[in-house]
Amino acid sequence: MTIRPATPADLPGILEIYNDAVLNTTASYDYEPRTLEQRVAWFEDHQKHDYAVFVAVDDGGRVAGWSALNRYHDRMGYRFTAENSVYVAAALRGRGIGKLLMPPLIEAAKKRGLHAIIAAIDAANEASLRLHAAFGFEKVGHFKQVGFKFDRWLDVVYLEKLILATDETQIEHG
Repeated sequence: MTIRPATPADLPGILEIYNDAVLNTTASYDYEPRTLEQRVAWFEDHQKHDYAVFVAVDDGGRVAGWSALNRYHDRMGYRFTAENSVYVAAALRGRGIGKLLMPPLIEAAKKRGLHAIIAAIDAANEASLRLHAAFGFEKVGHFKQVGFKFDRWLDVVYLEKLILATDETQIEHG
């Protein structure tokens, strides 16, 4: 498995993995699959604002998983915080692909000068909770019944990883 920055050619694979999660899991609380046009706009926005997107590709070049840093909130005071996404193709889950996708994402956050990465995870998604804990994310909140999908209420757990100590150099350059 090779981990590398995503390119526009990877977007159909990223889209396929995300849409499968939308339709079959609570990893995303979206109800409707996204279109390729929406995914292209998402990717272009990430490039424009320097939010990293990585892919795990197999020997045949097929996207097996992806990770991304995402804008947490648009307000200026949140500019040192990002939310992350990690998705793995259904048939390949449990094989350590998520563990391969996290280190470059954390390194990209450091290079970008971020202070915190937030992960919002369905409370029943034990695999994602374990993955994030393995990389030093700590539970900072549990919101009860804030999501609704598949005819049931869902809890969301927030985890956080602090990246850089706040100092004047970071703030000046942010």
